[in-house]
Amino acid sequence: MNILDTLRERNYVEQTIYEDDLRKMLETEKVPFYLGIDPTADSLHIGHFVTLMVASYLQKAGHRPIILMGGGTAIIGDPSGKTDMRKMLSRNEIEHNVECIKEQVSKFVSFEGENAAVIVNNADWLADLKFVDFMREIGTQFTISKMLAAECYKSRLETGLTFFEMGYMLMQSYDFLTLYKKYGCKLEIGGNDQWSNIIGGVNLIRKFGHDDSFAFTIRLLTTKEGKKMGKTEKGALWLNKDKTSPYEFYQYWRNIDDKEVKNVLYMLTYLPIDEIEKLTNVEGEEINKAKKIAAYEITKLIHGEEEARKAQEAAEALFSGNGNTDNMPTVQIEDGSSILDAIVGAGFAPSKGQARILINQGGISINDEKITDINYKVEKSQFIDDIVLRKGKKSYCKLILK
Repeated sequence: MNILDTLRERNYVEQTIYEDDLRKMLETEKVPFYLGIDPTADSLHIGHFVTLMVASYLQKAGHRPIILMGGGTAIIGDPSGKTDMRKMLSRNEIEHNVECIKEQVSKFVSFEGENAAVIVNNADWLADLKFVDFMREIGTQFTISKMLAAECYKSRLETGLTFFEMGYMLMQSYDFLTLYKKYGCKLEIGGNDQWSNIIGGVNLIRKFGHDDSFAFTIRLLTTKEGKKMGKTEKGALWLNKDKTSPYEFYQYWRNIDDKEVKNVLYMLTYLPIDEIEKLTNVEGEEINKAKKIAAYEITKLIHGEEEARKAQEAAEALFSGNGNTDNMPTVQIEDGSSILDAIVGAGFAPSKGQARILINQGGISINDEKITDINYKVEKSQFIDDIVLRKGKKSYCKLILK
């Protein structure tokens, strides 16, 4: 099977350009391909996970990954899907983030062997560009009318799209041209929200006389409502265990909607298709088995088998009511802190106001005792065993009193 068909079978491919020629190339050549990561944080999140899974499949099919760290483009920030201009990061912040991300990438692609992956940083060629020369060579290849018609800019027009941000498409396209010249890179992949930027690079290479540049975009992982998956009570679902603990990570996938399980197993695990079909073509409570397997397999990929096992054991222990809290997320608070501070500290609410609402709605308990008093104090003298704060039925956190 052509690798493109394999990726389609697992629901990855959204849009392609020059698909017939791309399919032939993937069958007859070992193709260097690239994906870009803007280091705007010191960790990858679940959206990057999907793209890296695709890179993993392509590498296993014999193609060479080029992981482009956007040390140069991150200075601007991609406006795609944003209503406001991104916060500008310093060069030191960007360099720190790049180093943190490199370690996470190595869990998906190999840096050894004939088609070993390579990591590059576009700051190496973007940081020293001369504006007039760049605009003369690259800027003349883009028309403002086409750029403004792109989806990545539409949402920013109402709030004020800066010329600084408009340069992002030119710079990303120039990245592809540079990688084409230096590494023979002929394929770019990325999330479907990047379509306009990605085809900008394909077309730029072709305008310079080459007909072997290609791209495809990857379907975004979404909920049944069509929203991006990966939001937790504390924000994004990070791949760094210090930002999202293995237990929280496991619980996220354990608690997804029944209708999302099959697609999650397709896109975020290496389980065979026939096995996924058997697991998910069930009704009622039987789908919980598939959720447990999905949570374990995905956590194992990101955090390793031991952490996945610990997270699974902690979740099962809490579900069965035996009170094992060894691997549960913890938060330290002062002895005598208010229940409102505890709720906010655990990440169960963004503010004390929201914490009050949770209490008034009956959604907060400690050691299975429902809390109804918004002035409740959490004190050591009240407890013999561990102190477990719970929101609803699925969110737990162990309180450590200082």
